[in-house]
Amino acid sequence: MDNLLSIVTFLPALAALILLVFLRGEDEAASRNAKWLSLIATSATFLISLFILAQFDSQNTGFQMVEQGEWLLGLQYKMGVDGISVLFVMLTTFMMPLVIAASWDVSHRVKEYMIAFLLLETLMLGVFMALDLVLFYLFFEAGLIPMFLIIGIWGGKNRIYASFKFFLYTFLGSVLMLVAMVGMFADAGTTDIEQLLTHQFGSETFSVLGVHIVGGMQTLLFLAFFASFAVKMPMWPVHTWLPDAHVQAPTAGSVVLAAILLKMGGYGFLRFSLPMFPVGADVLTPLVLWMSAIAIVYTSLVALVQEDMKKLIAYSSVAHMGYVTMGIFAGNQQGIDGAIFQMISHGFISGALFLCVGVIYDRMHTRDIDAYGGLVNRMPAYALIFMLFTMANVGLPGTSGFIGEFLTLMGIFQVNTWIAAVATSGVILSAAYALWLYRRVVMGDLIKESLKTITDMTRRERAIFAPLVIATILFGVYPAPILDTIGPSVEALVTNYQTALAAAETATQVAVNH
Repeated sequence: MDNLLSIVTFLPALAALILLVFLRGEDEAASRNAKWLSLIATSATFLISLFILAQFDSQNTGFQMVEQGEWLLGLQYKMGVDGISVLFVMLTTFMMPLVIAASWDVSHRVKEYMIAFLLLETLMLGVFMALDLVLFYLFFEAGLIPMFLIIGIWGGKNRIYASFKFFLYTFLGSVLMLVAMVGMFADAGTTDIEQLLTHQFGSETFSVLGVHIVGGMQTLLFLAFFASFAVKMPMWPVHTWLPDAHVQAPTAGSVVLAAILLKMGGYGFLRFSLPMFPVGADVLTPLVLWMSAIAIVYTSLVALVQEDMKKLIAYSSVAHMGYVTMGIFAGNQQGIDGAIFQMISHGFISGALFLCVGVIYDRMHTRDIDAYGGLVNRMPAYALIFMLFTMANVGLPGTSGFIGEFLTLMGIFQVNTWIAAVATSGVILSAAYALWLYRRVVMGDLIKESLKTITDMTRRERAIFAPLVIATILFGVYPAPILDTIGPSVEALVTNYQTALAAAETATQVAVNH
């Protein structure tokens, strides 16, 4: 099938356009039609994206199914996938029908709500498939707008503050990335990502106002991209927008934010920072590794004292993203394999945990941990599912959460044992806050009067969780499909990274000897 990537990317946007043009009114029938059209469109997008996976050859480490042409003002339109990006495309198309199904109870401005999510899906898919700098930047930045509206219109009490904080943090980081992209175009004469991956940016040390820039232009470019991707991840200490955004966002918004949007930062590091600026990455790797280790311990401790369920899970996400950045900058096969696996797995697990919070929030309209207790007596099915995803979040062997954490820790242990030791303490802390949350919400006697009439999960809610349960257990027991898909591309990335560093070191030695 020709133009398969474009079809998958723009099908949700087409559905959004149909909703905008043809659906009129705010009555119940119009709302129901908007929900069904959105569910059908996102499900169709997922089914068509399976053809991408079917055609994908994991042994080919280059970009596949490339589509190329010119669009507005002579800019290049170029899309493609490789072993690193194809699974993020699949994660996005897999999660979106579940997100729409979880939004079935939305009653306020339903048409606009569905349009925002459909456009967001198109923009997220575009980020993972774009093979042109300008195209990547447009998708990357435009994704802020639907999310800003989702938090700002359908969020909680402090939604305006949270939406502006989210927008300003992520936008300011990306301004530096735009400046760097202009510099890259000036140096390389192209915005084609495939060509930029083979271009050597200057790595000679120079001085600015008496400050020596080790790694030269590569270090400056790395820092500019790092500013954007670190906020998006988010890394400590630029993570403070995330708990606010999660707490105020509607349940579906939190799921998309945790499962997919955060992964754009990790994807950016793998697509740009390591392969394009290897010397800059190497210079700043110790800093990034220690930032990641601090993030794991600090945000785990902060999670322990939270009273709001969503905030606790949000801090847990920051801690898990610490493992991801650590694995990526370990710069070896196990580390990067583990980082990608952790991102995919975290998509299932954190998305499911936010859905778990949504289930009881819909019934009780509070997220305070103290408002619950003894839910197992009234909601046995819910207690079982919440237990599974709590254990997966801790990294219990047999769940997908274990594989990613284990591989990243193996990768970092080869690089720095001290950082590995600090990071491993995060495994213990994650068990502490996750089990403490579960104990207070689900276990014990049902004392509170308000909970005595609470009902267990509906058939729709169970159907939403079913694919997430299967994915979490399947990839925990049998991780080969993910590791086999990413393996050759990661191996090529690591080889090129090490080769570039060795070449730069040789060039430096030659320069010193002369």
